[in-house]
Amino acid sequence: MKSHLTVFALTAILIVSIGMAPAFGQLTNESIVVTTDKASYSEGETIVITGEVRDLYSGTPVSVIVKAPNGNLVSIAQIDVGADKKFSTEMTAGGALMKSEGAYIVTAQYGTVNRSAETTFEFGGAATTTTPPDEDGSMVSDTMVSMGDGNGSIGYEITGGQLLSITPDVDANSLIVGIDATSDGSLTLTIPRSVADALLETGEDDEFFVLVDGEEVDFSEDVTSTDRTLTIAFQAGSEEIEIIGTFVVPEFGTIAAMILAVAIVSIIAVSAKSRLSIMPRY
Repeated sequence: MKSHLTVFALTAILIVSIGMAPAFGQLTNESIVVTTDKASYSEGETIVITGEVRDLYSGTPVSVIVKAPNGNLVSIAQIDVGADKKFSTEMTAGGALMKSEGAYIVTAQYGTVNRSAETTFEFGGAATTTTPPDEDGSMVSDTMVSMGDGNGSIGYEITGGQLLSITPDVDANSLIVGIDATSDGSLTLTIPRSVADALLETGEDDEFFVLVDGEEVDFSEDVTSTDRTLTIAFQAGSEEIEIIGTFVVPEFGTIAAMILAVAIVSIIAVSAKSRLSIMPRY
């Protein structure tokens, strides 16, 4: 009788232990954990991301991925795991890819099997900043470039860098866009037709000609009756994008120079006439 009870007990223990053991490749919550030092951040604060893995794989880093509320990639880093099975990294809240207010997702992935963990933090959003006017009178904000002398505004979005300036080149019928490209990215410009355009002699739309650091590049475009939106890809280290059309609004400096020239000619003409009128006749 005792032998039967012993067999039954061992069988029960075996069944329970099999049921508790995870199947091959199945993940448990303790495979990897990730967290941030705070629940929310303001622009400019340091975000400290830390975590720990259950199993240590020599030479295998942890991938730490941060995504914005809309799903766009903000940053990705490969972090080494220490002998204590812990890892950490830091990033600054804000920047070109981290502007929107909301919940950001941090994902940590480790090993060949999809071991991953997630956490979130809140970001209060980036403050709108405006740089001082350029020599041509244009002003650059986070989403808009105001052209000099009230000639219009160009909307923009940029990833992988910062837009520094937009300067019209009237002689070349082009817009010169200065950028600081810290990584591969793209620039989207919404250009009012009153600022710059590319038209055939028949009045129909022609294509813009786009150069990145002097090299012709392909781009995509959306057209409406009032503006043309160009999306231009660039590589890390790029400094200048030139958009060539058939018309570009002159910069303030050019207009001022023309007005000054006309004024000078008029003054000379009036002065000459006055001198002639007061000279004695013989």
